[in-house]
Amino acid sequence: MARVAIVKEYGMDRSQKTDAVAQLNDVFNEVSVVVVTRNLGMTVDQSTELRTKMREAGASYKVAKNRLAKLALKDTDYAGIEEFLTGPTGLAWSADPVAAAKAAVDFAKSNDQLEIVGGSMGTQVLDEAGVRSLASMPSLDELRGTIVGLVNAPATKIARVVGEPAAKLARVFGAYGAKDAA
Repeated sequence: MARVAIVKEYGMDRSQKTDAVAQLNDVFNEVSVVVVTRNLGMTVDQSTELRTKMREAGASYKVAKNRLAKLALKDTDYAGIEEFLTGPTGLAWSADPVAAAKAAVDFAKSNDQLEIVGGSMGTQVLDEAGVRSLASMPSLDELRGTIVGLVNAPATKIARVVGEPAAKLARVFGAYGAKDAA
């Protein structure tokens, strides 16, 4: 009787495992990138800091049981990352193809307890170097800002060129008006 209470308190029952697999499967079907990390003794504070940085970047991070994650990967584009799911792993994901990779790599630079193992962008499996190069790319928001700036710059120049003759004419009239007043 005491053994059953311990199992229910610390372990997951079958319905909880089914729910966890279904939730992960939904995630794998909705995101653009998944990054697999290895946790080498991170403290609770470090894990909390990592999750906070992920949220700020528009990504999510979860430590998942490898067996359940492998079940969730079946019939998804991310089935290729199954080989990375060994040992104490964590999964980072985002809809932005760069956000999760960028947040994980940035955190790993300042924390030796987090190791980038690999990842996947849809069916394209990435090794550690692939994830790091993905992290060096600009995010969707940065690209959008650049495009808006490029599109907006010619409009500003056109408005200035069109408005310039009128401004010159106004200055000439102002000069004649000041001359007549004197």
